[in-house]
Amino acid sequence: MKSYIVVGLGRYGAGVACELCRLGCEVLAMDVSSELVSQVAGNVTHAVVGDGQDKEVLRALGAKEFDCAIVAIGGDLAASVLVTMNLKELGVPKIVCKAHDETHRRVLEKLGADQVVIPEQEQAARLARSLSSTNVLDYIELSHEYGIIEAPVPTAWEGKSLKELNVRAKLGINILAVRRSGSFNVSPAADFAFIQGDVMVILGDSKALKKVQKL
Repeated sequence: MKSYIVVGLGRYGAGVACELCRLGCEVLAMDVSSELVSQVAGNVTHAVVGDGQDKEVLRALGAKEFDCAIVAIGGDLAASVLVTMNLKELGVPKIVCKAHDETHRRVLEKLGADQVVIPEQEQAARLARSLSSTNVLDYIELSHEYGIIEAPVPTAWEGKSLKELNVRAKLGINILAVRRSGSFNVSPAADFAFIQGDVMVILGDSKALKKVQKL
């Protein structure tokens, strides 16, 4: 079982903490606000009132024993920086931080954060990509170069198998799954044939995904 310590229980931090616990992980959630702590107490493994800016508090909680620390103090740059520094000095194996802008992101990366997310920016980019193409139902950015889209099967592909289409060689994409009538076929076999109404989950680089969107 993986273990996580989540510092900062605003909407983002609380959501991450509760979801990780729901997925079967051990989660210690902490915040300086007793009200925020009480709101998540029933949905995580442990919930404590504490200030992550105090390294001794983190040490006492055994922060370095967790597999990953999530710093969800996006709005307070100074607090976010200090908590990240403390976790780094304590030797936490992996540190994921929430930032509120690119400057904040760069600072946290300089401090050694393993991953920095800007939720609002990433959600905005995801929405924009989905809206900009009429045949993309959803978009998940994995990196600046790669992503996953969910899109309806092109009419020209209906009745054809993956082997016939040979999309990996011709388009440079991988079809991870196909949704049909509410059920998912994960890693469909080469003889899988598309029918009208199928929805594909596709992995590829940005150029390849753009080609798919034009089909």
